[in-house]
Amino acid sequence: MKLKVTASLALVATLAAGVVMATAGGGTAPAGEAPAMQARLATRAGLVAVAAAGPGLVAVGDFGTVVRSLDGGQSWTQARSVPVSGLLTAVSFADARTGWAVGHGGVILATTDGGDTWQIQHEAEGRPVLLGVHFSDAEHGYVVGAYGTALRTTDGGKTWAPMAVGQGRDADLHLNHIFAAADGALFAAGESGAAFSSQDGGGHWTRLDTGVSGSLWSGLQRRDGRLLLLGMSGRVLESSDGGRHWKALDTGTSQALTGGVEAPDGELVLVGTGGAVVTSKDGRLVTRIREDRQNLAAVTAVAEGGKALVLLAQNGVLREAATQ
Repeated sequence: MKLKVTASLALVATLAAGVVMATAGGGTAPAGEAPAMQARLATRAGLVAVAAAGPGLVAVGDFGTVVRSLDGGQSWTQARSVPVSGLLTAVSFADARTGWAVGHGGVILATTDGGDTWQIQHEAEGRPVLLGVHFSDAEHGYVVGAYGTALRTTDGGKTWAPMAVGQGRDADLHLNHIFAAADGALFAAGESGAAFSSQDGGGHWTRLDTGVSGSLWSGLQRRDGRLLLLGMSGRVLESSDGGRHWKALDTGTSQALTGGVEAPDGELVLVGTGGAVVTSKDGRLVTRIREDRQNLAAVTAVAEGGKALVLLAQNGVLREAATQ
């Protein structure tokens, strides 16, 4: 394994309140690591990823913290049982009850009760930091992470097989995020401006010509089919042809952008470091900086009780009315 400290891993560490590295081992929890503690202020932990679990929300982050909301992010409860206390970096649900989370130490956790209790389903060889997970349904899932780590399953996580995403010199690049388009195409965002796509469920991958060299942290597809990649220095790349060509959008910020969502009314909301919140206005992107200037890792939009944003920050869950 390389001995360098890279921006990809440093960003995850920055967005969390602290970094607890998982240690090697097996069983209910890796040897030498205790399960996540029950904490009265669990929603104040550094949280870095959120996913919809049916009508609910599940967020994950530092110290093995998992919190759940059934009311659009207005109130949260901590999961009863999480077998690790390291940083969890990503989460994905196939339905209201069946989900997966990944993180430090190569752990892949699974839940069958909507995120209330979790079990270690798999530990990736070499225990790399895992940074992204996506399940298209309850059987087909994909995980990516540091140093080109990429795995897929076709049986709900009972078995995992390696994926070769990058080729040659690209094989060792950190893969920061994985997501799917409406037609099932997969996209992975990585360091050094690298992005990749697969049209066959992860069997074969093609490097995309993004035209940039800075790390890409996240991505999403809008409902009209446009693809977005988010990254360093406020960068937003947009493609209207499935990733063959990309153009840079002006965000007016140099803050790294780390997560995004398209709200139910079609408004785009992107978030990033230094409290940056980027929204779409009349075809333009407009940036505002939250007064608390907290690093923001992820965002989701809810319509219950009027449109609102649920933000995940270095000091936990934030909820605010969406910008009008």
